[in-house]
Order: sequence, then C-alpha cells, then structure tokens
Amino acid sequence: MGKPFRLLLAASLTVAGALVLSTPVVAAAKPMTAQQQRMTDCNKQAAGKKGDERKAFMKSCLKGGAAAPGKMTQQEKMKKCNVDASKQGLKGDARKSFMSTCLKG
Repeated sequence: MGKPFRLLLAASLTVAGALVLSTPVVAAAKPMTAQQQRMTDCNKQAAGKKGDERKAFMKSCLKGGAAAPGKMTQQEKMKKCNVDASKQGLKGDARKSFMSTCLKG
C-alpha cells in the first residue's frame, strides 16, 4: 500500500472512531422500582425542608408514613401545640400536661 492510501485509511478510521465515541448511548428505559418511585415522590414533597426536619420527613416518607395527607411532622406538632397552649394562656404544670397530651395526639 502506498503512503497516501495509508494516510487516507488512518484519517477515515479516526473520523469513524470519533463518530462512534460521540454518539450518545441510549440505555433501554427500565421502569423504576417501587422504592425508586417512592424516593422520587418523597424528594418532591420534601422541597423546602432542611436539616433534621428534612431527614425526619424523608425517613417517615420512605417508610410510607408521610404519604397520608394531613400527617404532621414532630416539629409541626410542636409548633401547633405551642401556639394552642399560648392562646389558652397555660403556664407551668398545666402547660406541661397540655403539651404532653397535644404532642401524643
């Protein structure tokens, strides 16, 4: 083989190789598992939560607890119970008792 032919062959192989490498590999779209879907849904619901609140929410949600509408996190319960106790003007032992009962419910 002559030198021009070898150069042409090498250039062709280089271009072909570049085309093959630059073509995106499309993986077959597999359906998500139930756990993967739950993780996606919980992440969407956890938007805006940070730190321990997010961690507690994700733990509860991934177990299936946060999926129920109206279920409050411990932090949300604490805020609501504090507001309710303040509205009632409770202090001392009466407030402790109220808070204990409120946080359990």
